[in-house]
Amino acid sequence: MKKNKDSRREFIRKSLGLATAINLGGVLPAFSAKSYKNILGANERIKVAVMGVNSRGLALALNFASQPNSEVLHVCDVDSIAAEKCIQSVSAVQKQKPKNTKDFRKSLEDKEMDILVVAAPDHWHAPAAILACKAEKDVYLEKPASHNPHEGELLLLATAKYKRIIQMGNQRRSWPNVAEAIKELHAGVIGRPYMAKTWYTNNRSPIGIGKKVQVPKHLDYELWQGPAPREDFRDNIIHYNWHWFWNWGTGEALNNGTHMVDLARWGLQVEYPSKVSSAGGRYHYQDDWETPDTQIINLEFENKSLITWEGRSCNGLNIEGSSVGVIFYGEEGAIKIDGGNNYSILDRQNKVVKEVRYNRPVDPRNLSDPTHELDSIHIQNMFDAIRKGTPLAADITGGQTSTLLVQLGNISQRLGKTLDIDSKTGHILNNPEAQQYWSRQYQPGWEPIV
Repeated sequence: MKKNKDSRREFIRKSLGLATAINLGGVLPAFSAKSYKNILGANERIKVAVMGVNSRGLALALNFASQPNSEVLHVCDVDSIAAEKCIQSVSAVQKQKPKNTKDFRKSLEDKEMDILVVAAPDHWHAPAAILACKAEKDVYLEKPASHNPHEGELLLLATAKYKRIIQMGNQRRSWPNVAEAIKELHAGVIGRPYMAKTWYTNNRSPIGIGKKVQVPKHLDYELWQGPAPREDFRDNIIHYNWHWFWNWGTGEALNNGTHMVDLARWGLQVEYPSKVSSAGGRYHYQDDWETPDTQIINLEFENKSLITWEGRSCNGLNIEGSSVGVIFYGEEGAIKIDGGNNYSILDRQNKVVKEVRYNRPVDPRNLSDPTHELDSIHIQNMFDAIRKGTPLAADITGGQTSTLLVQLGNISQRLGKTLDIDSKTGHILNNPEAQQYWSRQYQPGWEPIV
């Protein structure tokens, strides 16, 4: 790292001791954003580039811009309309216009930039994060950590080799009441927990049969595809439906399952399973949608515990009163965490013995910004890791482990077979057929290299 960058980072670490005050009701700045930014000179703020700003990335850009100790320096998007919208929105928040940098790789050349925020489609997650590590930048990485298991392994190698900080967007690990629930679970409030049921439901519409059409002038489709093998542009892929195509997306299991499976793994204190099975498919509509819209994943662990994930993309009937959630079942009762920052403890007679509620609205089905203020806690945790060496709430090692669990579920689903797993490494045992899904084909010249 260059000397001037070293000195600026060291100044940030030492001088930004003004912490954001956090309580169970939300995030309360120790100073107002305006007064705090007056104290901090422009060079002392942590500066970020945001890659992919059409939906979730726009919300993240606004959140980073609203933090009193950061500034969005670059907006990076292959869609000029999305980029301009984000630039205008961010400018209104931070009073400083970010640079329009279509190719995020150009932003990595900026010595003033500290963090790359990756909110592009899934096929870009690990390759972009690896490039950022090589450029000596830290990374805020939206889930899933990777498109396939091999990419996840490369990402972990890059993190270690280049000594970078990567915070994964499993933001619920920073939500105070969720963390409190897990703490109670680990303290034995329901005895030994041995099963975690997780779920996600929605009422997604059909995507139809795509037509090959001309690429819109405002879109750089070549750069959008990046590492993925090339396919003709169709009118039902961009901006959201790519989630349901294996070439770019990873289905509902990784799109939303990653969040709750991560909480389940955290609560049960498990790493890799010994057996994985999955059932489901595209049941509701007949269209171009390739990944399952209905899926059950079972993850069995050697310590006699189980995680299940139920995904229903096209039937939004709630489970236990919530569209998203996790329930831990133990010897003496259960703990339920819903899609918000709430939890309940129940005894074996179904009596609620404790209930903790968050006094702000959270919309877990919101595609871009379920809760701005709770996500701010996650962002500030990353800043503290950079400035003070505070442990990350969702470091990439744990994030990739949780990602791998649902990746294994998808591999089982695509093969139609139960997988035996090495519980020490997470690798699939005695199944050469499954190895075709461990990695992927890349567009020549775009292969991720550590």
